[in-house]
Amino acid sequence: MKKILLTLLQLTVTAAVLYWVFHDPEKRARMAEALRAAEFRWIGAAVLVYFVVEVAAALRWHVLLKVQGIHLSLPRVAGLFTIGFFFNQFLPGGTGGDIVKSYLLMKETPGRVGAALLSVLFDRLIGLVAIVAITGTLIGLRYDFLSRTPETRALLWTLLAILGFSIVSLLSTFVITGFKLLGRLPTAFPGREKLIELSTAYHLYARHWGATATAFGLSVVAHLATFTTFLFVAYAFRAPIAAVDFFAIMPIERTISSLPISFAGVGVREHILQVMLSNLTAVPAAVAVLIGSMSFFVTLICAAPGGIVYLLYRPSGAKSAVSISDMEREVTNLDPGIVGKPGDASTQ
Repeated sequence: MKKILLTLLQLTVTAAVLYWVFHDPEKRARMAEALRAAEFRWIGAAVLVYFVVEVAAALRWHVLLKVQGIHLSLPRVAGLFTIGFFFNQFLPGGTGGDIVKSYLLMKETPGRVGAALLSVLFDRLIGLVAIVAITGTLIGLRYDFLSRTPETRALLWTLLAILGFSIVSLLSTFVITGFKLLGRLPTAFPGREKLIELSTAYHLYARHWGATATAFGLSVVAHLATFTTFLFVAYAFRAPIAAVDFFAIMPIERTISSLPISFAGVGVREHILQVMLSNLTAVPAAVAVLIGSMSFFVTLICAAPGGIVYLLYRPSGAKSAVSISDMEREVTNLDPGIVGKPGDASTQ
């Protein structure tokens, strides 16, 4: 029932925001003009850059798996990652990719289920730490620019509230695990089992600080390559914007549109870019909306090969395919925290 309600909420929000963004016939006419005048070589460049995102994210997970003592070949890790990326983009809810990726990894590593699930969890976590670091740097440098109008200031403070909550949550887990306070928590404490898993991960990855630093660096590369992908799409529509200004806006779009309030951020992405770009730069509202929609289309192009990989992929020793519902049931029984987590729009 929770899944059904979440999906209905996402579809409702998506439809409502898309109507609000696209209902104006004059804006649609300007979008058609911008499409006719577009330089599509920049779209091709955007697709190539987004593959850098996927390579960096797959390498990061490969590094984290090795720390857990899971030594899968890089092609097999890349295959699992590509499948997860496909389902994150094409299934509502934002957790489909994690479920499929976790299930297939469990089948690849019999007897190492805990380590496999922990690698997926920490992969998400280190991506979060990287975006917090990038966002803090960019906002510190460009705060006056981003807060120039009431509309953009509202979105900026929404971002700061989300990141503030994330930072407090991270610091809380660091304190609880670092000072060995887990034993004092009551058994019924919400999230106690997840904290125990995080404690194990923190200690393990702290001992392998070189690998952790490498994974963090790859996360930074993935995030900045995502920003560059959107920038190249903006160039395709001849948007008059400096790269530094565009990069300062991107953490706001990336963070808010990754919340599971719409289907894959559709509609929310376009709205945020329209507000930020039209208020802070000379980019027209119609072009700003196009940048959001075309960037999502580029993401779908890069995610699509994962569907083919999934059709051809068989876990080591498996003889037949398994339905998504069966995967979800098995993964949820082992780690309920995987279901219901906000999806990372770019699996960064």
